[in-house]
Amino acid sequence: MARLLADRPVDTLTIGDMARQLGHSHGAVRNAALTLVRRGEADQGGTRQGRTGQPEFRANAKTAAAAQTAVISPPGTHSPRAQAATARTTITAATTPRQTGPIRRAGGQLYHPRELADLPDVEALNRLRDADVPVLLYGPPGTGKTSLVEAAFPNLLTVAGDGDTTVGDLIGEYTQADSGGYVFQYGPLVTAMTEGRALLIDDATLISPKVLAALYPAMDGRRQIQVKAHKGETIKAEPGFYVVAGHNPGVHGAVLTEALSSRFSVQIQIGTDYDLAQALRIDARVVRVARNLSHQVELGELGWAPQLRELLSYQKTEAVLGTNAALANLVGIAPVEDRDAVADAVIKAVGVKKIAPLTLGKQLPASAARQPPRTGSAHRSRPR
Repeated sequence: MARLLADRPVDTLTIGDMARQLGHSHGAVRNAALTLVRRGEADQGGTRQGRTGQPEFRANAKTAAAAQTAVISPPGTHSPRAQAATARTTITAATTPRQTGPIRRAGGQLYHPRELADLPDVEALNRLRDADVPVLLYGPPGTGKTSLVEAAFPNLLTVAGDGDTTVGDLIGEYTQADSGGYVFQYGPLVTAMTEGRALLIDDATLISPKVLAALYPAMDGRRQIQVKAHKGETIKAEPGFYVVAGHNPGVHGAVLTEALSSRFSVQIQIGTDYDLAQALRIDARVVRVARNLSHQVELGELGWAPQLRELLSYQKTEAVLGTNAALANLVGIAPVEDRDAVADAVIKAVGVKKIAPLTLGKQLPASAARQPPRTGSAHRSRPR
C-alpha cells in the first residue's frame, strides 16, 4: 500500500482505485490505508467530487520510508516501525447469544443458524442492526442468504431487485384509486423507515446505481429521504430501521459498485453448509457430489455446483418421483456448459451407467396411462 502511494506522489487514490491496482479486497485495502494514516505515513483527504463519496489517500513525506520495510508481525514479535502505545487484546462478542436452535421463519420453514464471528448468525445480524452497521450478504444463489435475513428479522420487508427496479419500487408512486383519482402509495423503503423495520434489498447489484442512490440518504448519518414525487415530503427513519442487501456475484448483470459497497461496512460471504445438508438427511452420495463440484467451482474448473436450495429440491423430487428421476433432474438443472461434468460426477458417485436430464418420453399405452402414479421413496430406510 505504501509503495503504491509512494510511486504516485502527486495522485490521490480512493479505496477502489487501490483495490483494483493491488488486487485485494476493498476491506483489506481500507484497513491498510487507515493504518498508514494513523501512523502518519499517509494523508487522508476529502472525497472525490462526483464519484462515490469514498475518502481519498495520498502520500506524504513519510510514505516512501514506510514503503521500504515490509511490516510482518509474527506471534510474539513486534513491528519494526510501529510501537504499540498500549497492549492490545482480542475483542470477543459480549453476552450470551439469544438464539442457538432452529428458528421458524415467517413462511413456516425452519432455519438452522450457522456460526458467524463466534455467534449464531442471526444473533450477529441483530447485534449489527443494534449498532446500525449495514450488512451485505454475498454468495451463489440458493445458499441461504434470504433465509438468514428472514430468520434474523421476523418483521422484514423485502425488495426483489432486478434491472427493471425503479425508484418508485423503493419509495412509492401514484396509483389509481377505486374512485378514479390517484393516490400516492408509499414503497417498502418508506414503510421500513417510518415503522423502524428491517429492509432486505435482494439482488441489489442488479438494480441500477441511479435507483440505489435514492436509498443512500436513509442509510447514512442523515437517516432521511425526500420523496420528490410526493410534494418533496421528508421521511425520517425511526429507530430500528435497518438495511441488508443480497448480492449474487455470478449472476449475469450483477455489478457491485464502489458506491454500493461502501455503504455496507460488513460484507459476509455465504456458501452452502453441506454438513447441514447431510444432517437434513439428503442423500449423502448427492451431497458428496455437490461438495466436490463446489470445490471445482472454487478452483475455477467449473461454473456451477448444487447449493442447499438445489439439494433440498432434490430431496423433495426424490420423495415424489424416485431416485433416478431426482438424479436426472439434478443433471438437467445444471447450466448446459457444466451438465456433462455434473452427469459424470453423479454417475461415478451413484454407480449408474448413464444419466441424462429428465425428459418427457413416448406416449404410454392407454392401459398404462390409467395406472395410478407411483410415489414415495424408501431411500431413508436403506443404507447408502
